Amino acid sequence: MRSHTDKIPHKEDCLPGRDIAMSVIGKHLVTGNRMCGPFADYLEVATFALGCFWGAERRFWEQSGVVSTAVGYAGGHTPNPSYEEVCTGLTGHTEVVLVIFDPDQTSFETLLSVFWESHDPTQGMRQGNDVGTQYRSAVYCPSQLQLDMALRSSSKVQEQLTAMGLGKITTEMELSPEFFYAEDYHQQYLIKNPNGYCGLRGTGISCA
Repeated sequence: MRSHTDKIPHKEDCLPGRDIAMSVIGKHLVTGNRMCGPFADYLEVATFALGCFWGAERRFWEQSGVVSTAVGYAGGHTPNPSYEEVCTGLTGHTEVVLVIFDPDQTSFETLLSVFWESHDPTQGMRQGNDVGTQYRSAVYCPSQLQLDMALRSSSKVQEQLTAMGLGKITTEMELSPEFFYAEDYHQQYLIKNPNGYCGLRGTGISCA
């Protein structure tokens, strides 16, 4: 299987995947809360892609008000893909972090600030040295309200990026596609591997 790094494939060109979901341990290793739904009615969710999901997940579980996180794949066509399949570029997915949060303790706007400040959203099909469609930037929202917030925030962020001489934001912003859990060894990877790779690099902007 050859790697496609510069464009998202059409559905008919993607790998077939499988009907069975990845089996993951249900308990978050940091928060102790469940990683798989259904979640309590008072909780909200959002999905972010900002490069390699190992460091991205840690960035979000460190935030006050975040109840749980999980890493996975979204935005493509292949059902229940493996990591190896996603790496070929033939699933259409990007690496994402599912963030479950308590809106009484934090807000979607606050999480958006973490997202924008933690990576470079102008790089297209890459993030730093990580190259490929699986590393593209994205915000996937379960509601139109969240999506409208994300679009408004991107306009403000673009002003700062332009002032810094950076390009246009390439972040996908759309209603949430289906989320597929990644393999268990990827979940909370940097707790299991404290010296593991983290490629997060921000641009220096502030969303305060």
